[in-house]
Amino acid sequence: MTTLTAQPAREAFLPNWRKRLAFLGLALYALYALSTLGGTWERFYKGLAQGAKFLDRLWPPATAPDLLLLMSEGLLESLQIAVLATFVGILLSIPMGLAAARNLVPAWLSWISRGVIALTRSFHPMIVAILFVKAVGFGALAGILALVVSSIGFIAKLLAEAIEEMNMKQVEAVRATGASWTNVLITAVIPQVMARFVGFAAYQLDSNLRNSTMVGIVGGGGIGAVLFTAYQRFDYDFVMTILLAIIAIIMLSEVFSGWLRKVFQ
Repeated sequence: MTTLTAQPAREAFLPNWRKRLAFLGLALYALYALSTLGGTWERFYKGLAQGAKFLDRLWPPATAPDLLLLMSEGLLESLQIAVLATFVGILLSIPMGLAAARNLVPAWLSWISRGVIALTRSFHPMIVAILFVKAVGFGALAGILALVVSSIGFIAKLLAEAIEEMNMKQVEAVRATGASWTNVLITAVIPQVMARFVGFAAYQLDSNLRNSTMVGIVGGGGIGAVLFTAYQRFDYDFVMTILLAIIAIIMLSEVFSGWLRKVFQ
């Protein structure tokens, strides 16, 4: 007759002291950084009062016909900037993303392409817009060029990663038939990544619509220039009108992006 021996009790979830120490170190550093940057509760409470006064001056929004006409012109220019930048950015991102995929091209070409992509992702669109404003002058062209650079950095990187994550069995099967590199691309690569690529492009269009308002602040044209001018003139009711219009445009863009993704799924 066998006897059952008592098993020592074991904890269900062992404590991970490395993670705990890492979170503790992060919390301590956050407190230290806050103390060196001048953040105090007194400034926070004063900011709440000032923020309430600012919100009171924002309402009601301005509805004068001349202001609405000026806003509509700025919104139309921002929309044109975003669409053109997205279109050109997509055209340039496709060969860049293909050249960065390590499972399709030689290693040296992949590293060069990834270096270019990393360079385009190194700076915020506003910084790039400042450079282009100095190069080509104020206006929509500087904003378009800045957002093209931003689009390449985002779409090309995600396209390369999507290609690297695809099923290579289909690619190998097409290669076994003696097909050229272009035929492999058309019949085995594009069908696998098309749906994700459309999602990337739709998201970048949303992003460019938002960023087109920011690049306008530094001289890149669009509604951002109108918004910055209204803020400098203390026309806060007009600022509120512009902000509401921007929110409406972004929401409509989100609906359009969702419809576009469903079409290509």
